[in-house]
Amino acid sequence: MDVKMLTQILQIAFEKRVSDLHFEVGTPPFFRGRGQLIRSKLPNLTTQDTEFIATSIMEQNKRALPSDFREIDASYALPNGGRFRVSIFRQRGNIGIVMRVIPPHVGTFQELNLPHVLGEIAQAPNGLILVTGPTGNGKSTTLASMLRYLNETCSFNIITIEDPIEFLFTSSKSCIVQREVGIDTENFAAALRAALRMDPDVIMVGELRDLETIDACIKAAETGHLVFSTLHTQSAASTINRLIGHFPPDAQEVIRQRLADILVATVSLRLIKDKTGERLLPVVEVMRSTSTIQACIREGRLDEIEKHIENGHSQYQMQTLDQHLVKLCQQELITFEQAKRITRSTDLERKLTFTNEY
Repeated sequence: MDVKMLTQILQIAFEKRVSDLHFEVGTPPFFRGRGQLIRSKLPNLTTQDTEFIATSIMEQNKRALPSDFREIDASYALPNGGRFRVSIFRQRGNIGIVMRVIPPHVGTFQELNLPHVLGEIAQAPNGLILVTGPTGNGKSTTLASMLRYLNETCSFNIITIEDPIEFLFTSSKSCIVQREVGIDTENFAAALRAALRMDPDVIMVGELRDLETIDACIKAAETGHLVFSTLHTQSAASTINRLIGHFPPDAQEVIRQRLADILVATVSLRLIKDKTGERLLPVVEVMRSTSTIQACIREGRLDEIEKHIENGHSQYQMQTLDQHLVKLCQQELITFEQAKRITRSTDLERKLTFTNEY
């Protein structure tokens, strides 16, 4: 393995529009395309190959590869501008690397098939907006699209704190400052404290990973800023439950009150193949913080939230995962069998039949 071969492999990934590349000792590189993992016809990778790839990535990040590391997040860029989010890790004593392709273009809501209500949500004067979903289901892309919308429509000072920086922005109507953990700042919590002294209107935190970061984000939202972030949760109720669960039991009552006051919306995503199997479509749950939902958060009635999202579809442009699945089925973009694979609901067929009748 040398720089030329690595660059060729990564350029192929861009040309073939794969989402991820896997480099592990004893196997050839794997590509993930349209949700499927594809084994390449390249030679099996050696210990020296993966060490070379990891070292090359870290050199570009102006960091050494520690001899005792367990896992490291980084980014990597090709000379032509192609970018990757990188996870370097140990497995059975060897080094493994997974590289996520970052699209060179930040898509609009229309291009990404996202609900246009996200633009209205993004223009909230302050509070906390969370984009959630499993790994690889479009959280970063959706968040980037919302920031693009603000950059093009509002005169804000936007500060992003990421690990690593993924999408690169050029300031338009807004001024955008992008800081990377490990290079520009020590950690999320320290960067958040510094951000409050940088005259921010909007703060984007790449991920809520720990109690300190969550508490700092809540405080930033309470002091009049608009804060965006992500979580690896699958619905509005599970997102709220996860946030509250990070705090000690004796603090959870107060956190419910604080969260009810500052939560603007949650946007939960899953990707699903369309009927042709050639492209992935987002299935989106949108919860907006109405007075009814605020009461559910304060009183711990999280199991009622999905019902209120469903009932708020016409007035507040909210939607549950199942409501969006039904819509995609009616538009004949996906099949019913595909829809059933990504919902835990046992009555999707009834909902689809009921909607068709009325």
